Amino acid sequence: MQSKIPIRNHAPHGWWVATYILRAAWDDQAEPVEDEACCAWENTILVQADHRETAYSKAQAFAAEACTEFEDTSDPTRKGKWVLEGLTSLLPIYEEFEDGAEIIWTEYASIPVQKIRSWIRPKERLEAFDDTPGRAEFG
Repeated sequence: MQSKIPIRNHAPHGWWVATYILRAAWDDQAEPVEDEACCAWENTILVQADHRETAYSKAQAFAAEACTEFEDTSDPTRKGKWVLEGLTSLLPIYEEFEDGAEIIWTEYASIPVQKIRSWIRPKERLEAFDDTPGRAEFG
């Protein structure tokens, strides 16, 4: 018999935030060993579902759809594909969507103030302000 699901694991408005990791795999390379470096993307998506099991299944399906093929921009004959490593997070959204609504959270227990402050970035170092040439472009 399944125990009652805690209220913290319910999404009162039917929305969830899921995060998954994709790894780039080149067709001309062997399967990597555990300590080999590679390119990976961590993607965060919104999922609409009434229950956590449905949210999990939908998140897995959306992540699997992201496993597309790609080619080397400097050598179009070299092909690769995105490989789904799996989900890293699935959290309910507790608030209704509106300007300033909290959509994701992380709890840190017993963490030094110095560590917290080391995470803070000036505006210029936030991702939305990184205009460095050579970074991934979409569009």
